[in-house]
Amino acid sequence: MFGKKKQPPIKSLIAQGTCIEGNLKFTDGLRIDGEVIGDICAGEGISSILVISESASVTGRIHADHVIINGRVMGPVHASELLELQPKAKIEGDVSYKALEMHQGAVIFGQLRPTSQEMEEKPVLKLAANNN
Repeated sequence: MFGKKKQPPIKSLIAQGTCIEGNLKFTDGLRIDGEVIGDICAGEGISSILVISESASVTGRIHADHVIINGRVMGPVHASELLELQPKAKIEGDVSYKALEMHQGAVIFGQLRPTSQEMEEKPVLKLAANNN
């Protein structure tokens, strides 16, 4: 479905008990076990993965290629490739994704918006009455 594209390594960790206030920009992989108050955005043009563990809390906007959530997020989430919502995920905000995997128990309080390219590639239909 997604090919055998290798996931980037998780090189950064925000440990449980740590609270960061401010916007974060990361490359490759980031795992959050603590609390972040601010936007989290992956670098452009580089494959990225963001893991928000069961003990984590994020208040702010999230944008990455592959997002795995098992904690709490208060803000919009955009996964340009895959969004995985594990059983204890709780999102309060709109969600956009190319592909979605949602486990039983995960909760979203917001709108779901697929960003699939299939929606953009539909052929233009012409009316038969317009045979000019």
